[in-house]
Amino acid sequence: MSGFFTAIVDAVSAFLGIIDPLCGPVGIFNLFAGNTLLACGAAGWGDEIAFGVLVTASLAIATLPVGLALGFFIALAKQSDEKALQRAANVYTTLFRGLPEFLTLTIVYYGLQILVQNFMAALGFDGQIEISAFFAGMVALGAVFSAYCSEVLMSAFKAIPRGQYEAGYALGLHHGRTMQLIVLPQLIRIALPGLGNLWMALLKDTALVSVIGLPDILRQTGVAARVTKEAFEFYGLACLLFLVLAFLSSLVFSSIERWAKRSEAAR
Repeated sequence: MSGFFTAIVDAVSAFLGIIDPLCGPVGIFNLFAGNTLLACGAAGWGDEIAFGVLVTASLAIATLPVGLALGFFIALAKQSDEKALQRAANVYTTLFRGLPEFLTLTIVYYGLQILVQNFMAALGFDGQIEISAFFAGMVALGAVFSAYCSEVLMSAFKAIPRGQYEAGYALGLHHGRTMQLIVLPQLIRIALPGLGNLWMALLKDTALVSVIGLPDILRQTGVAARVTKEAFEFYGLACLLFLVLAFLSSLVFSSIERWAKRSEAAR
């Protein structure tokens, strides 16, 4: 499993190498930091930091659909007529909203490996099971993100008038088609601002994976700071890189919000 996720990251890294904004042919480090500690290649730490940016972005992007899907189903469970589903969903959200993200990450990273190892041993498999840091980070951050996401989606569901459902039924649509054609477009538009805030929090929380060995932005800049004794320069760079990712994310979400509200503008 560890090799699988490592192979994915390596493949993406190789594919994006030629358009790497930091160490590519027209990358910032290559153009403006060729004779500094941020130089790419053996002369500096540019390649390592560029890889850290890729890992951070890949982890956040991989976690987002997992968290959205889980959050959506948890929100549906909270609205279910089945009391057992409601209780289970409430326990889930209370648990992962109440635990510190760092604690959730360490429990998943170490505990999940033990659980899988014991389960496979019960099936007669004696080999060593290793959970990669990337997978553990995706699971842990996805669980936390989904717990908060479910609350945002619940508020969005409540903001949609009941008459919207009844209009779909009156047109002869079954519940699934009503959700798909009438409810979901409105749900997305209403929930987007809250989901944008959650994405920013997720992007920042990716820094926690540095403690379990994943070479993200914080870990790569931390190693460079310890080796070179230039802590201010490298941690300052880490701040700048996170701010750049946040700024780009805000542009993307603003574009998505404008696209989602195009029907309102048409009226």
